[in-house]
Amino acid sequence: MKKDLTNAISPTHAPKLKELAATAICGNDITSSCLYVSALAIIYAGQYAWVALLMVGGVLFLFRSIYAEVVGALPLNGGAYNALLNTTSKSTASLAACLTLLSYMATAVISASEAMHYVHHLWSGLPIIYATVGLLAFFMGLTIMGIGESSIVAIIIFITHITTLTLLVVVGLFYLFNHGFDTLALNYSQPIEGSIWRALFFGFAAAMLGISGFESSANFVEEQAPGVFPKTLRNMWLAVTIFNPLTAFLAIALIPMAAVAEHQTALLAYLGEVAGGNWLAILVSVNAAMVLSGAVLTSYVGVTGLVHRMTLDRCLPQFLLTTNKKGSAYLIMISFFLLCVSILLITKGDIGALAGVYTISFLSVMVLFGIGNILLKMRRNRLPRPVRASNMVLFIAISAVVAALVGNALLNPAYVWVFLKYFIPTVSVVFIMLFRIRLLRFFSYFLQKVEKPLEKILPWTSYTILRLINTIRSQEFIFFTRGDNIANINRVMRYVIENEQTSKIKIVNVLREGEEPPKKLMHEVEVLDRAYPELEVDFVVIRGHFGPELIQELSDKWKIPKNFMFIGSPGNRFLYGIQELGGVRLVI
Repeated sequence: MKKDLTNAISPTHAPKLKELAATAICGNDITSSCLYVSALAIIYAGQYAWVALLMVGGVLFLFRSIYAEVVGALPLNGGAYNALLNTTSKSTASLAACLTLLSYMATAVISASEAMHYVHHLWSGLPIIYATVGLLAFFMGLTIMGIGESSIVAIIIFITHITTLTLLVVVGLFYLFNHGFDTLALNYSQPIEGSIWRALFFGFAAAMLGISGFESSANFVEEQAPGVFPKTLRNMWLAVTIFNPLTAFLAIALIPMAAVAEHQTALLAYLGEVAGGNWLAILVSVNAAMVLSGAVLTSYVGVTGLVHRMTLDRCLPQFLLTTNKKGSAYLIMISFFLLCVSILLITKGDIGALAGVYTISFLSVMVLFGIGNILLKMRRNRLPRPVRASNMVLFIAISAVVAALVGNALLNPAYVWVFLKYFIPTVSVVFIMLFRIRLLRFFSYFLQKVEKPLEKILPWTSYTILRLINTIRSQEFIFFTRGDNIANINRVMRYVIENEQTSKIKIVNVLREGEEPPKKLMHEVEVLDRAYPELEVDFVVIRGHFGPELIQELSDKWKIPKNFMFIGSPGNRFLYGIQELGGVRLVI
């Protein structure tokens, strides 16, 4: 009998972010890069820094199509984690997630600290560490209030920043044409260490840090209105490609090379002082503090989307999903704040100690996103997508980022060790969650050997651990089949055993009115049920129309979250987008 789906419960959605709001949230992070990346590029590439920054803009242009293809095919929060989760194993996807978390953590602490350093230039009595903690706490509260409210602040900061940069460039060019090109000629006459190619290579490697934040938009794509995501990629690319080379060129044209290193921490403020006077230097400093604060907001928004998705997939403890009246997962924001403060206090605000985490994690995420695109082409080629990145684009873009990783490792070998000190504990927490069944079984076996003489003092017994294992594995999963052959069903079973902590799976076949149940498939599922004794397989035939309403109805009826439901890759004739299915995952 056909099911009545008219009363299926649909999830409620908050208002989606428009182009300006979404661009502002991720744009504050990436456009704040000109405050430090121009000086970095000049230190390593000398007078050719603007060329290195243009090269970075070229790489970013290639990544536009890579990100647009992956997120267009899989428009769900999570960025590289989401891309790899739907194309490879959960453990591989979790590695990408850990790198992204570290990148956000380092971005938040560095941006907050740098913002307070700029304020310190205006108010020398400011206690930088305490002020940094206060800034992190402020944006924690703002994101707990809701993404809509925080986007208003992001828009104000973004518009102010772009206006200030435009004013700085206009005043700088006016000063250059009125005072001549003597400084520019002097700087270009300076010898460079090694060859031009060496300078461009290391300048490019250092300047790649200037595009951190480009990955942020992919981590909150579900909060964006339809069609907004590719526009955020375009807007970020334009801002970085225009302002970063221009500010570096103006610095080379107006400031002697020897003075660049001296004023590295506030180069654009010094550039404003040279070109326009003290008023412009103050304006740039105030703007710098604001936009770096906006980068802290980007970290909170991005990490919330990513951690929420990871928690739904049982990669992190479930208590993080607790929400307030506004629907904000406030425990994620609080946990992120506490982690950021702990790193700030452990490093005592030493930005150099965090730079290794920042550099390697961010560039590694870019590489993994490119790999996710390759896997998407290989394993989910039938999945509809609005854009397709060519193989040549993928090769050049990934090679460029790998080269930047190598260049940064050569420039700062100590960064690798600093990165590992933070990466290993982060990965450990996630992998304990992923492999907790095996760890609990080992712990239970160990307790069985020692519990009898110590039963009065042990807080747990082996029986307690076994009950916990059964509770964890009681979560049921669903695979929707269109009449797949036994080979495909077998692949699904293997995927579930290798990646999920469960003992139950429903194979659901949705039939239209008049269609006959697939008796051959039913028999094959029975064979697989016997072949996988660790899984209890239930074959269910439902008459109806497969779509968001049916998925919602079964989720409510069987108490199975949608991200624990699997389907094969749909083709162009599928009536719905993946994002409309509420987080259903692709496994074949």
